[in-house]
Amino acid sequence: MKYSKLGSTDLEVSKICLGTMTFGAQNSEADAHEQLNFALEQGVNFIDTAEMYAVPPTKENQGLTEKYIGTWLKDRSDREKIIVATKVTGPSATFTYISENLGYSKTRINEAIDLSLGRLQTDYVDLYQLHWPERPTNMFGQRSYSKDNGQKGEAFENVLDTLNELKAAGKIRHYGISNETAWGAMKWLSTAKEKGYEPMMSIQNPYNLLNRTFEVGLSEVAIREKVGLLAYSPLAFGWLSGKYHRGTDTPENRINLSDRYVRYNSKQCYEAIKKYLAIADKYNLNFSQMSLAFINTRDFLTSTIIGATTMEQLKENIGSIDIEIPKEAFNEIEQVQHEIPNPAP
Repeated sequence: MKYSKLGSTDLEVSKICLGTMTFGAQNSEADAHEQLNFALEQGVNFIDTAEMYAVPPTKENQGLTEKYIGTWLKDRSDREKIIVATKVTGPSATFTYISENLGYSKTRINEAIDLSLGRLQTDYVDLYQLHWPERPTNMFGQRSYSKDNGQKGEAFENVLDTLNELKAAGKIRHYGISNETAWGAMKWLSTAKEKGYEPMMSIQNPYNLLNRTFEVGLSEVAIREKVGLLAYSPLAFGWLSGKYHRGTDTPENRINLSDRYVRYNSKQCYEAIKKYLAIADKYNLNFSQMSLAFINTRDFLTSTIIGATTMEQLKENIGSIDIEIPKEAFNEIEQVQHEIPNPAP
């Protein structure tokens, strides 16, 4: 395994992070524990979750992911060696079953962290993340931006006050942002500096061969400000495994389970995937591993969040850390990006 610093902290996190959102939906508690044990054996010391998981999200499975991690964590003697990250849910009309007051008020954040700690059966989380901005802005594939969206602000100072109270209480060690813009990231950083607080240590945004928009604006922020990317959706809901193009997908695969996952369903995405798959075949590379290995080359990356529903997928994905993409293949990947740039932002 390879490791990198989490922001400007002394924490060394594995460059492969175990994403867990299928725990409690597509994966049972026993499956979850098997994945966690295997990942740890392979040197993965970084686990990412959220209070709203499992996914696909329902009222019935909300919190199960944290609960399954908690039943695994509770009897371990090496908690200090495991970096646990979770998230507080942003404003939403969909997830009101989590709370009627979703967002980042002091009351809600305190409620959320206490519930998460209870499910995780731990006294603290290493990284506490704001799942998405409170203000309306570009996220989850939104392309255009309306100036009207900027009318509702975000209580940056108040949120940072609350997060630092949690740090002082020993409930969280560090904090980060997710699904943020370059403006939002810099606003969090400048406000923290003004208040004398530590900065955000990470930004968890989507990044994959079909969506490299992080490279525009946010990559400079990540490198210069040491707020490294935690890349989620690295296989684009499984599209970058090639199974849907090869016809080897099953009814249990995520896209076939729910009609909510349409972000990578466009004609442009299909054509781009076809070209990337041809490159993998040409150079005898496992397509999933090639897709993940490309992400692992990025200077702005802290860790790639992989997820799997089977042990076979998990072994394959973790194994991507040892894959080197030939220079010729890398150049051909860049050519596809030039021809069909970011078909799924």
